[in-house]
Amino acid sequence: MRSIRTLADNIQQLHFTREAKQSSPACVLYYFYYSSSMRGFFLGETRRVVLHLMARPALKEERKMVNPLYQKHIISINDLSRGELEMLLSTAGALKAQPQPALLRNKVIASCFFEASTRTRLSFETAIHRLGASVVGFPDADNTSLSKKGETLADTISVISTYVDAIVMRYPKEGGARLASEFSGQVPILNAGDGANQHPTQTLLDLFTIQETQGRLDHLSIAMVGDLKYGRTVHSLTQALAKFDGNHFYFIAPQVLGMPRHILNMLEDSGIAYSLRMSIEEVVPALDVLYMTRVQKERLDPSEYANVKAHFVLNAADLLQARTNLKILHPLPRVDEIAIDVDHTPYAYYFQQAGNGIFARQALLSAVLGHHSH
Repeated sequence: MRSIRTLADNIQQLHFTREAKQSSPACVLYYFYYSSSMRGFFLGETRRVVLHLMARPALKEERKMVNPLYQKHIISINDLSRGELEMLLSTAGALKAQPQPALLRNKVIASCFFEASTRTRLSFETAIHRLGASVVGFPDADNTSLSKKGETLADTISVISTYVDAIVMRYPKEGGARLASEFSGQVPILNAGDGANQHPTQTLLDLFTIQETQGRLDHLSIAMVGDLKYGRTVHSLTQALAKFDGNHFYFIAPQVLGMPRHILNMLEDSGIAYSLRMSIEEVVPALDVLYMTRVQKERLDPSEYANVKAHFVLNAADLLQARTNLKILHPLPRVDEIAIDVDHTPYAYYFQQAGNGIFARQALLSAVLGHHSH
C-alpha cells in the first residue's frame, strides 16, 4: 500500500474546482470516501491521512475542492447523508487525536440559546475557542429583544447573521431552527435543539461515542429507555442509526411517553427491526448500547410528571447479565433514572460521551465554515 505521504502528495496534484469558497480536511475526507479507488483505504487509515494533511501547508488557495457541508444549515439529522456523517465522525476522531487550535482563526460564531442549556452550550463554546474562533452571545435569553421587546425571531436572526460566520441556536419551540435558517442568508444555522423535535449535534456526538466504543455503527442492538415522546435526542439518534445496516432497536417507555408514531413508521417503511418492551432487565443480555433518558419535566404538566418520573430506573443489579461490550449512554442531565451505583460499573460511559461533544461539534463547525487547511 502506498504511504500516507505519497497519498497526500497525490491528492495535492488533483485538479480541484475553483468554484468552492474554501477547502478543509473535511473536504479531503469527503473526496477520500467517495473516490471509489480510496474507499477501502478510508476505512482503515483515514485518521492518519487527515492528521498528515492538517499538519502540512497543503491545498493552496488555487487548489480548492467542493465541501458538501460548506454553509449548510444543520437543522435535522436527516440533513446529513450517511457519507456526510462518516466524514464528520472521521474528522472528529482526527481532531480528538490532534488538536488544531488555529483552524477557525478569525471566525466569529454566535451562541444563541433561547432555552436553558449547560452541556450543549459549554461544549459548543469550548469547541469554538479550541479551534481559535471567537464566540458572541447573550447570558440570559429572557433579556433579549426577542423576549423583552417583542422582536420576531426572523428579525433577530436577520440582524445576528450580519455579525457572524455561523449561528448555534437552541429554541424552545419545534421548527424554530428551520425558521431561522430562512432568514440567515449564507450564514449556517446549527440546531442545538428545537423543542421536542431534533438535536442533531447531540446525535453526532452519540454516533461518535458508539463508534468509539463498539468499533462500528452497523449491526448493533440498541435500547432506548425513558421519555421517548419528548426526548429529542432519541428521535435524532434513531433516525441517524437507521441510515446504517442491520441495527435492532428496543424502545422501553411508559405508554404515554412512547416513541412517536412517525419514527416507528420510518423504521417500518425501511424494514428496520424494532420492538416495544416494558422492562430493561429482559433486554440487557442482548444489548450493545443502552441509551437512557430523563423524563422531560419541562414538557409535562405536574400531575403527569409525578406519575411517570420513576417508571424506569437503572441500577447496577440490572446489569448482571450484560455483555462485556455494553455501554450505557445518556444525553444528560440525569435526575433519578440512573442510580449512582451504575457510575462505578465498566458499562457507564455517559461522562466520556459528554466530553466527546467537543470533538463532534468541532468537526461540524469546521465543515460548515469550510476553513482553509494551514
